[in-house]
Amino acid sequence: MRALVVLNPNATTTSVRTRDVLLSALSNDLDLEVAETTHRGHATELTRKARADGVDLVVSVGGDGTVNEVVNGLLDPPPAAGETVPDIAIIPGGSTNVLARNLGIPENSIEATGLLLDALRAGRRQSIGLGRLGDRYFTFTAGFGLDADVIHAVEAERERGRVSTVQLYVRTAVRRFFAQPERRHGTIELTADGGLPVPGLAVVIVTNCTPWTYLGARPLRPTPFADLNAGLDVFGLTSLRLAPTLVHLAQMTTRRGPRGRAVVSLHDRKEIVLRAPEPLPVQVDGDYIGERTEVTLTSVPRALRIAY
Repeated sequence: MRALVVLNPNATTTSVRTRDVLLSALSNDLDLEVAETTHRGHATELTRKARADGVDLVVSVGGDGTVNEVVNGLLDPPPAAGETVPDIAIIPGGSTNVLARNLGIPENSIEATGLLLDALRAGRRQSIGLGRLGDRYFTFTAGFGLDADVIHAVEAERERGRVSTVQLYVRTAVRRFFAQPERRHGTIELTADGGLPVPGLAVVIVTNCTPWTYLGARPLRPTPFADLNAGLDVFGLTSLRLAPTLVHLAQMTTRRGPRGRAVVSLHDRKEIVLRAPEPLPVQVDGDYIGERTEVTLTSVPRALRIAY
């Protein structure tokens, strides 16, 4: 089996020694090529070329951003009728590893490699659905408004040399929360599956699975019923007043998720359209992609096969 390993050398939880061990283990079972990423979007470029070259499997070694880029390289441009897309495998190396943890892949890179080898020898694969925002696929989440604003600010801190930590995200989230221009009334309008518009949302998070993310070891579930084998789920708030928002954050740590008058929850939707009168930040899988006044998100069932 021909395989490409796309390796992010800046992944936060894999050392050079660990990478040597896992690559040696994989090379015993695979006709292996290894490529290290050097810039943003490079994993997509490498994967797109591998797909054109007819490889059977692409192994992502890195965090959620690397996984997202690999997924987009596998599916963009959209496969032609009858075209076989390579399978994907994930060896976590980031600080959060949301999709891997949702799938039950061990965070320890060596253990994840062992699980992958077992899957390859047994022929074990699982199909999962994805989300798509415009021409960008996402595996676990997309956001419009505050959460994307936080991610943008964290990315700016990392470019200045700060290390990605839970503390950095918490401090940045608090700062950006209080910097929002209008916290009492939202400006986002949501339309799902062609239904009636829901106006006045202050923040919107769209998910493809649950948990949405992790605060250290603690899972956060704004959409507790989201499923990789169903459509997209939505969590929205009509207000960002401090006391109710703190309550809703606490509710995210429970299996029931947030509830209350300010909460908008939708489950298993095929298409979601979000509009705002002024451009708002947008993120996919924790990657800031700019500002928009309108975004359309669609569910893509059974988009990929994962070996694990």
